Amino acid sequence: MTSGPPLERVMRRLAETPDDFLAEPRIGEAGELVTAALVGDLFHALGHAPADAPLVGHDRNRLQLTAVAVWLLADEWVAAAAPDRATLAALLSERIGDLSASGRVDQFVGDVERREELARTLIAALGLVPAGESEAQAADRLSAVSVVERRRLLRASQEAEERARAVREALIRKAAEESADKYTRE
Repeated sequence: MTSGPPLERVMRRLAETPDDFLAEPRIGEAGELVTAALVGDLFHALGHAPADAPLVGHDRNRLQLTAVAVWLLADEWVAAAAPDRATLAALLSERIGDLSASGRVDQFVGDVERREELARTLIAALGLVPAGESEAQAADRLSAVSVVERRRLLRASQEAEERARAVREALIRKAAEESADKYTRE
């Protein structure tokens, strides 16, 4: 992975998100911020056709978090990284979608740990690591602060426990059947 911007720089930019990017997103006729236009402008600024910009959905929180992500991505370090269209689209659709399901946009702007999670998620999604960190350090820190990652690990742990329980029950049934077979043979 390539070295990206200092994490503190991205987190400071996030903390300084202008009110315009936090405005009520337009959904139907309500709201003032047209998130799709912001996404289109970002794609255009990074050398991609605005028509290539992904759809951003109709969920209020997701639209607001997408607008904040666009604010973060409209910085020279992103232009220097020159992300391709597919990387940007995946970031804005999948990663932002996952994050928006894990908390309100005001948490990502106001809470230091959630701010770090969003900053690290964006940096990692672009195939970069924060300046001064190794790839392993960046991955460890992201997994430590990521609510999305914790939920994924919890689900995986629950699924593994469910599989282990099913195996134990199958072994108990098999042992009971073998015991019954042995008893009937005697």
